[in-house]
Amino acid sequence: MSQRTFVRAIALSAAGATALFAAPAAFAATGSAHTASARQITAAIARTESHALRGRSNIHGTTVESTNWSGYAATGSDGAYTSVSASWTQPSVTCSGRGDYYSAYWVGLDGYSNSALEQTGTEADCIGGTAEYGAWWEVLPAAETSYSNTVEPGDAMSASVTYNGNGDFTMTLSDATQNWTESTTHAGSSGYENSSAEVIAEAPEVNGSIAKLADFGSVDFTATDANGAAMSGDSPTAIEMVNSRGTDVRADPGAISSSGFVDTWEHSN
Repeated sequence: MSQRTFVRAIALSAAGATALFAAPAAFAATGSAHTASARQITAAIARTESHALRGRSNIHGTTVESTNWSGYAATGSDGAYTSVSASWTQPSVTCSGRGDYYSAYWVGLDGYSNSALEQTGTEADCIGGTAEYGAWWEVLPAAETSYSNTVEPGDAMSASVTYNGNGDFTMTLSDATQNWTESTTHAGSSGYENSSAEVIAEAPEVNGSIAKLADFGSVDFTATDANGAAMSGDSPTAIEMVNSRGTDVRADPGAISSSGFVDTWEHSN
């Protein structure tokens, strides 16, 4: 577990403007799945969660700290990024006691330097000491919307977010193991800029507070692309997740290459 000797906590301001959302497009047909053995998150729990970047502060060079994100963000001027994609194996979380712990894995556009964000991914939580898994999409400032599809530890996931050029974004999430794909087209956040693309492991906000991070071990993000090319070619910013005091690392991304990177859990708080 890494230590920090001083606090870095510069909170990003929350979005004040409300977004005018278009009605979600019809979802893709769901394929057949084998019988689930893992408990799935409920829509009620999903509605309490959100994924905006919090507590970002600079460390040095191309590395920053955040109190809830860990991973990489490719950044540029307005309009620089119109697509992002990645694949990963759904982590299994270790639950102890009866507390609630959360983790999420996703790709998104915007969010690094503004209050917009269009994203989709999965999660692995410990609710009352029991592991629960699920899939979702989100356009800020709304909370996440869950899919009813089965997600289990070890599933082969892939996700993408694409700007369609007309104010709409298509968020696609696939589970090759369970044989399903969901694709949602939705209006972007108010004030979207397409100025960043992210691949992230996260401790989401739950009811307005950053959650304890579920012990996911590590997650291997592969095929991490921005605008259809390897994100590593854009010299993306590494984001290290720390606690609110800046003294402990919660999750840490390894070096990124053309094939992706590994993000590792370090500490729940």
